[in-house]
Amino acid sequence: MLKGHHLLLALGLATCGVGFGQGLGETTADALALEAAGDAIALETPTADSLEKEARLTTQIKATTEPTQTEPIQLAQVTSVSELSDVQPGDWAYTALQRLVEEYGCLEGYPDRTYRGSRALTRYEFAAGLNACLDVVVQLIGSSSQLNEIRRLQAEFADELAAVRSDVDTLQVDVAELEANQFSTTTKLRGLLNAHLVVPFGEASLSADQPNGSPDATPTSSDSTVGGPEADATFEYRSILNFDTSFTGSDRLRLSFRTGDSTSTLANTENGLASSGGGGTGDSVQLDDVFYRFPIGDRISATVAANSMVTDDFVSSTIVPFDGSSVADAGGPEFYDLYNGGGSFGAGLNFNLSRNLILDLGYANDTGNVNEPDGGLFNNYSYIAQLNLLSDGIFSGAIAYINGDSSSSSPQYTVAGLLSLDFGPVIASGHYAYTPAEGGGDLDSYMGGFAFPNLFGIGNELGLYGGVSPAINRNPLLVEAYYQISVNEFFSLTPSFIYANSDGDNDDTENTYGAVRATFAF
Repeated sequence: MLKGHHLLLALGLATCGVGFGQGLGETTADALALEAAGDAIALETPTADSLEKEARLTTQIKATTEPTQTEPIQLAQVTSVSELSDVQPGDWAYTALQRLVEEYGCLEGYPDRTYRGSRALTRYEFAAGLNACLDVVVQLIGSSSQLNEIRRLQAEFADELAAVRSDVDTLQVDVAELEANQFSTTTKLRGLLNAHLVVPFGEASLSADQPNGSPDATPTSSDSTVGGPEADATFEYRSILNFDTSFTGSDRLRLSFRTGDSTSTLANTENGLASSGGGGTGDSVQLDDVFYRFPIGDRISATVAANSMVTDDFVSSTIVPFDGSSVADAGGPEFYDLYNGGGSFGAGLNFNLSRNLILDLGYANDTGNVNEPDGGLFNNYSYIAQLNLLSDGIFSGAIAYINGDSSSSSPQYTVAGLLSLDFGPVIASGHYAYTPAEGGGDLDSYMGGFAFPNLFGIGNELGLYGGVSPAINRNPLLVEAYYQISVNEFFSLTPSFIYANSDGDNDDTENTYGAVRATFAF
């Protein structure tokens, strides 16, 4: 039991330091002790008067500070400072008392559950309290045998510890050099390279009147077919370099550059390869994505773009698992690609209505930088609204509405539904899009299939899907089976088999392809 100025002692013990004379208040013992100390300093040579005065002061100090024989010291163990009725949270040493009682268990109270923090402290009580707390300290540190074992291990592994210390010093020097010479403290460079080997197994003799990759273009033949005879084998690549900058940790400024060669592979399909070069045959470098995405509060994110952002670039998910994994572009919902935009200004908002419900809005324009009557921000545009339900369970889905500036044979609008059922080892997924065309006809499209994620290895995926691509007066069919092999985090290999039927008037409208895609990410 610590008596006397118990609050001061508690504070001193809790902070691993013991002191007297500060904060004790104006007690009789303090005043007398200070007076005696002052007299002792002032008198260099004792006199009879000084000796008598000193004896009188000593007697008064003892009478004030020493316990009487009639006051027994009885202690009561407490486990919480709240058990001490006269200790309040507002007391200046409350935290120190709380630690000594609840963390270290070396402080006790009186039998009546009081602490009496303003009572004077005797040297005996100080010694008892200090000893109790030192016992706890010894228990925390451990026995002398444990300390000796630690010292022995330090001596035994002194060379190894010195080597580790040297390695750490070297690493610190290397890190300092990297920080001083790094490209940017806010920007990261990420790259992607896709290389494709494609072999047609047949020779479809189709008209090439409608350009590949433009299902909304004005048809110039009666059957609106695509494609034609192809080479025995082709090899093409696409490379993307992304410069991603973050100023706050939750935003992203992206500048993207893309290059590639041919875009005519899989000529007898509506949109060719999913990872086509887009650079023509001249291996030219093009500016691709230019956008800044940033949060607005906790539930909204915004995107402002200057290039290459349109329709599905604004949505949180395209739902189907084949988008991004398939070799043919038909693995992603093709109705997104029917609309203008992406060549100039774009803006979008994503609203997290709840943990799983997200509303996406986007507007894209092709002529925002053209200062002409037919240009500006409000011509050659498209906009999209998509409501997503992205669950942690089996069901995920979305409803999309797309519209825009229309012309002859182009889509009027699109209403689409997308669905994914994730059963763990297998995912069943698909979509349907209703798209009436200007001037008559339609550009309806649909697709469905199964994906088997992590089949025979983490990151691998087996996919099988088929569907009808959007085309006026035709229902071109494409079926693909692919197996994406994730070799490591930087390299994947995807062999694929593709069947295509353009549904033209010609007797020979079918073709099959074997393809292998190599993907390098860095």
